Amino acid sequence: MPHHNIEQITRWIETACLWEVAAPKAGNVHPQASFSDLTHNDFVRSARITAFMLARSHRGVGRAILDTSKAVRLQVGKNTNLGIILLLAPLLTAAQEGPIEASISDVIDRMTVEDSKQVYEAIRTARPGGMGEVANQDVSQEPTAPIREIMQLAADRDLIARQYANSFADVLGFGSERLQQWWTRCPESRETAIIGLHLDWMANYPDSLIERKCGRATAEEVSRKASALLEAGWPEAPESAEAFTEFDTWLRSDGNRLNPGTSADLVAACLFVGLCEDTIR
Repeated sequence: MPHHNIEQITRWIETACLWEVAAPKAGNVHPQASFSDLTHNDFVRSARITAFMLARSHRGVGRAILDTSKAVRLQVGKNTNLGIILLLAPLLTAAQEGPIEASISDVIDRMTVEDSKQVYEAIRTARPGGMGEVANQDVSQEPTAPIREIMQLAADRDLIARQYANSFADVLGFGSERLQQWWTRCPESRETAIIGLHLDWMANYPDSLIERKCGRATAEEVSRKASALLEAGWPEAPESAEAFTEFDTWLRSDGNRLNPGTSADLVAACLFVGLCEDTIR
């Protein structure tokens, strides 16, 4: 018996995705900032498709990821939210079985080689940038192991793989804790709280998408700049507004190569957990 009904799950997924993309976060697409090939409207459409598809999928986590990725690709034609789909599919399955933290490890352990094949097909369908090649279990080939085992191979270079490997310990630990801190610190501005959470992820976990495109040293440089901004007292310190603008401008100085997209995906996952567990509204 599902712990939550379809309407609730749909609303929480859509709300998490829409809140994440509406906040004017550093280096990301938002209502006032587009990339040459991605707009805020692309993400809004993707949020609605993702919520509808994931909430109604009852054929396993891998199938939910694959069907949702295909629907987004078919209707939007771009890779807008593969990372969010990969994060939310197991989280919502856990939420339907009880408290997320108590259920998520079992949800991942139940994912079979068939789930791995469906996840690989979803990744190939979305065509994310900077994937490169690896010697073992490369995404261009058919996987031969369960998803947790495969994700453990990539956990040191990809934050989403790391969540599957450690049962979402970063999202449910660091992410949920910082979400509460920012919600308390910025009671009058949800968007400021979300921007702060995004900076916190970047500062503490070098962004995987930036690392895939530009290398580890660049991802760590982004982390240092985000950390410096927080240490300078953003958002309360008067001079920090100008520093945030300079950081945002620097992230956009080379097209979208410095887009901290994985950090944004992790923000959406934290918002979904907070909405599910009624710790934010």
